[in-house]
Amino acid sequence: MKMSQNNPGKDDQASSNKKNISLPISRVRLIMKSSPDVSNINQDALFLTTKATELFVQHLALSSFNNGSGKGTNSLSYSDLANTAEATETFHFLTDILPRKILARDYLKSLEQMQEEEADF
Repeated sequence: MKMSQNNPGKDDQASSNKKNISLPISRVRLIMKSSPDVSNINQDALFLTTKATELFVQHLALSSFNNGSGKGTNSLSYSDLANTAEATETFHFLTDILPRKILARDYLKSLEQMQEEEADF
């Protein structure tokens, strides 16, 4: 006897839950399977991971928009995301992934200064 015969509403609930997410489940599964520690992925775990990821991205985008400079133009830029990652403790772990952009000449100047400081020692 199938589980769906015992609880016919469960299939309807599962299909409606899948409609409530906008990230592609197949991509999330692919990312999860890329870990050598993962062999099997439960469908419930896959759905919850996908939904949690979606909610996290929405929270990051909303926080970046509210603290960013794009309110007037109703836009969100990379610099808004990078500033939020740097300024907010919750998102601080993203600073390596979302670094502030700097111009090449500014980077070269800072590199020269670091080399000069090392030469002084």
